Amino acid sequence: MNAMVKAEGVHKSFGPVEVLKGIDLEVKSGEVFCLIGPSGSGKSTFLRCINHLEKINAGRLYVDGELVGYRQKGDKLYELKDSEVAVKRRDIGMVFQRFNLFPHMTAVENVMEAPVQVKGVSKSQARSRAQELLDRVGLADKAGNYPSQLSGGQQQRVAIARALAMDPKLMLFDEPTSALDPELVGDVLDVMRDLAESGMTMVVVTHEMGFAREVGDSLVFMDGGVVVESGHPREVLTNPQHERTKSFLSKVL
Repeated sequence: MNAMVKAEGVHKSFGPVEVLKGIDLEVKSGEVFCLIGPSGSGKSTFLRCINHLEKINAGRLYVDGELVGYRQKGDKLYELKDSEVAVKRRDIGMVFQRFNLFPHMTAVENVMEAPVQVKGVSKSQARSRAQELLDRVGLADKAGNYPSQLSGGQQQRVAIARALAMDPKLMLFDEPTSALDPELVGDVLDVMRDLAESGMTMVVVTHEMGFAREVGDSLVFMDGGVVVESGHPREVLTNPQHERTKSFLSKVL
């Protein structure tokens, strides 16, 4: 199986604060890869580095065999232009904690927007694909609603449909359920479960240990900018090897 994401010695600092201190990990194609850990451990920063929303300071990061944000000539790395980065980013869907929908557009318009503007898809084609995707996330009947008329869970499902509209080969989820009321979390996780079953490669930063256990193929526990422990989710969650992992899990499970 090819690696969809490969990190080699990835470092990231914000000013004097080193947030990622040499991350090495690999996400296989078709895998659901879960990142867990306390706030401030570097999980979300790492996720943002994968699609170059944050630039790394050292190391190498590859998506589908290609360097993220750079091209290599000989031993030197050259940063790509913003326009080149934007083209690569089309292949990576991202779902944030906050839904970031356009408030002045209906659900279906939100989902249509990027294919029309970025890929030049015709409006009628984009609309019918958007309808299909809204149906897939269980919101066929909400296509004409504005974000303010939708619950948080519904908005997040629109956000997932919007990310899927670009036909990404990789989906990144940054704590997609943490801003939701508890009773709305299940609907979003069901959509993610469905995506996983369809073979989508997913990197998920999450506090939902049940989801990680049931749906995840690999799990990494991060703390203080390093990978403390990794393995199969059930193995790590039921039989953690490191004291730091044990202490974290005792508080969240």
